[in-house]
Amino acid sequence: MMRKISDVLKEKERTYSFEFFLPRTPKGRNDLYGTVDVLKDLKPDFLSVTYRADQANRGLTTEIVDEFQESFGIPTMHHLTCVGHTEAELNAIIDKMREKNICNILALRGDPPQGVEHWEPTPGGLEYCYQLIELIRSRDDFFTIGVAGFPEGHIDSPDKETDSRYLKTKIDAGAEFVITQLFFDNRDYFGYVERLKRIGVSVRIIPGILPVTDYRKLLRFCQSLGSNIPQRVHDIFKPLDGDAEATYKAGVQFAVEQCNELLEGGAPGLHFYTLNKADLVQRVFEEIKR
Repeated sequence: MMRKISDVLKEKERTYSFEFFLPRTPKGRNDLYGTVDVLKDLKPDFLSVTYRADQANRGLTTEIVDEFQESFGIPTMHHLTCVGHTEAELNAIIDKMREKNICNILALRGDPPQGVEHWEPTPGGLEYCYQLIELIRSRDDFFTIGVAGFPEGHIDSPDKETDSRYLKTKIDAGAEFVITQLFFDNRDYFGYVERLKRIGVSVRIIPGILPVTDYRKLLRFCQSLGSNIPQRVHDIFKPLDGDAEATYKAGVQFAVEQCNELLEGGAPGLHFYTLNKADLVQRVFEEIKR
């Protein structure tokens, strides 16, 4: 049986992991395997693959996670969303994962379809992430369940305290660890951990790291997530816009400094958003003080 992330967390004070998004073309899928083949040599504790609920792609995450585990022997976490599914469909997906020995899930509500301002759950579906966790937990303890955390507060949450209480609801429902959304000011992460401790959350909060590769793409990406870009990041990367080599060097330096500060401050590891590219993440990973 493939290892559960919960077992890895019991054994190691720090974990290091890499996340990949679903490729959109056959070439992208082939390139993704090449990326993982490079990064596997860094001996990550687990991998993670995102999810899209549309009809054309909803089975793709399961296929790729299964292939990663078979080819590389590394525990791989399957993202799964409430958005776009009935409860019956979710049950079928979860059962399929179990058949494939996929035992690690990142449970998410998921983002509304693009252009939808007032999202409503699918008829016969689930509205909240904690309901998905309860659905997974209704089987037995086969699955380890992680959830997303938002150091700056979720874009739909009225304030950080409300967001923290919702995170606790997910933990109380059976989630075992948290991976945060990307952030660039480490004070947001450490403040988040303290807020959660005050309300009784004791599970591991793993910071999510996005090395900067392109200033303009970073602006668009963070806008879509509702993530803040500190002025320091603008000051470093805006003057380098269009200079790929200079951006690469600055991206490495910034990410290494951010990661080292997090680890020195007690963060229990790092989760890298790779954007399906190996080079920059590999360079950062090799330079941090682990």
